[in-house]
Amino acid sequence: MRALLVVNPQATTTTPAGRDVLAHALASDVKLEIIETSYRGHAADAASKAAEDGFDLVIAHGGDGTVNEVVNGILRGGPRPNKPMLGVVPGGSANVFAGALGIPRDPVEATHVLLQAIEHGTKRRIGLGQVFADVIEGGRWFTFNAGMGLDADVVAGVEKKRAKGRNASPALYLSVALRAYAQNVRKPQHFTVEIPDEAPFDDVGMVFVSNTDPWTYFGDRAIQLNPSTSFDGGLGLSALKTLRVPTVGRYVAQVLATGNPRSGNLVRRDDVGYVRVKCEEPANLQVDGDFLGTTTAVEFRAVPDALTVAV
Repeated sequence: MRALLVVNPQATTTTPAGRDVLAHALASDVKLEIIETSYRGHAADAASKAAEDGFDLVIAHGGDGTVNEVVNGILRGGPRPNKPMLGVVPGGSANVFAGALGIPRDPVEATHVLLQAIEHGTKRRIGLGQVFADVIEGGRWFTFNAGMGLDADVVAGVEKKRAKGRNASPALYLSVALRAYAQNVRKPQHFTVEIPDEAPFDDVGMVFVSNTDPWTYFGDRAIQLNPSTSFDGGLGLSALKTLRVPTVGRYVAQVLATGNPRSGNLVRRDDVGYVRVKCEEPANLQVDGDFLGTTTAVEFRAVPDALTVAV
């Protein structure tokens, strides 16, 4: 088996020693090549080249952003049966995709799981999300969540902080989220949301889209917005009609207490084929924790059986 190990040396918990241990362990079972990323999009380019060259497996060692790039590289040109499998050894701060698949978030334990999958030939076919907007050429795949408005505002804010040297942490996300929410209360955003077989929902305040459960992690705690959404079904939608403090307070309390939020001000669907979002003023867009830019119209699509994962 030919395998490419894609390492993001800038990921939160990725270290040279950990990379060397991982490479040594993998090299005993596969014909391994290693590449360290050095620019944004490098992981996607490397994974795409591996797919063209007939590699059997591409392993992402980094955070969710690295996984997203590798997935987009593997699937460049569209899903096909001969595409390489994806392997994941977490090295970021949240590692949502790995957690949703049941892959240990500890790199050493995850390496053991991956080696067992290679040895026994175990794999899983999963569905992904795909987003189309004018700020993305040809669409972008996402593995666990995407959103327009408030959560994308948070992602954009955290990226700015990290560019200035701050480390990603629950405290950083919380502080940025509180500031983004306060700004949204002062200047609300207004979205129209369309899903199959229902009338459009007008004047929505925020839009979260999930491809699986959980939506994210806060430290070690899973945050569940659409607990019935999975890699085997359609997309999950959580959209609040208003961002007034009482509504958001009740919503957050339900999410933390039960992981199964319900409200008259909440539009929640756990298995839809697409979600279309429009707004008059440009709003921020994010996928898998990666800020993509601002736009006024987005379509999120569910694509079943898009990717094979060694797990």
